[in-house]
Amino acid sequence: MRVVFMGSPDFATPSLSALLEHHDVVLVVTKPDKPSGRGKKLSAPPVKVVAEQAGVPVIQPKSARKPEFVDQLTATGADIAVVVAYGKILPKAVLEAFPRGCINVHASLLPAYRGAAPIQWSVIKGESETGVAIMQLDEGMDTGPVLLERREPIGLDDTAGTLFERLAPLGARALIEALTELEAGGLSAKAQDHDAASHAPMLKKSDGRVDWSLPARDVVNLIRGVDPWPGAFTSLLGKRLKLFGARVGGGAGGKPGEILATGDVGLRVACGAGVCVIGEVQAEGRKRMTAQAFTAGRPIPAGTVLGD
Repeated sequence: MRVVFMGSPDFATPSLSALLEHHDVVLVVTKPDKPSGRGKKLSAPPVKVVAEQAGVPVIQPKSARKPEFVDQLTATGADIAVVVAYGKILPKAVLEAFPRGCINVHASLLPAYRGAAPIQWSVIKGESETGVAIMQLDEGMDTGPVLLERREPIGLDDTAGTLFERLAPLGARALIEALTELEAGGLSAKAQDHDAASHAPMLKKSDGRVDWSLPARDVVNLIRGVDPWPGAFTSLLGKRLKLFGARVGGGAGGKPGEILATGDVGLRVACGAGVCVIGEVQAEGRKRMTAQAFTAGRPIPAGTVLGD
């Protein structure tokens, strides 16, 4: 099929690469380059890099609602548009610009976790399973009928980052399977149960702040779910401390945020119920290191309380 691809971040690149191998990608639509780093040098979206390496034309409209954008899409003669983490809700005119409409690769089992951060929120909420859904786009936020889904377990040691690494290629494989079945006429769309929907809003940096009054399992899930971004953090003696590699520990607790012990297993910290063990930390101006190495160079008295 002739395909227009719309997407921007790393999550979208395996799907674009798979389409380039199996279909005729005639145009790639991605977000404008944006400043990054200390020098604020313009940085291209990962999807743009892949497209340019493959010699595919790229456009980067600031808005998806202008008539000239729709004209550019229809001029391609594409059969279908594939949307993967594009970051914009597409208007009706764009959805109707292609004979077969627009389909989306979404990183959850819809209607669960509609929105911008489904991978992160599935970990934060303590789910044991997630997956990818290939969905027919409509004018809502991830509300269209589902064409195909593939499931993926979430391990107790998974972070948003490790889950991302598995779901991105899983989504690419599911996409190619769905397109093959669509061409053969063997795929039917199933409406979502809107009453069962949950939401996964975009994360903010402040969402990484740890609330030690929560149960240990919830604290651990948060630390896993915001790794690598925005990153979990607390304060130690008035300075920010980033936290990684958390797990639920055993033994008696104490005051929420209280450091109960340090050692080769990490920092044992009391929560609202139970104990959380932190495996790695990063202090302000320092590199990420094991909690054991951190406390070896900076002993922390038992009874020190983390947090504001």
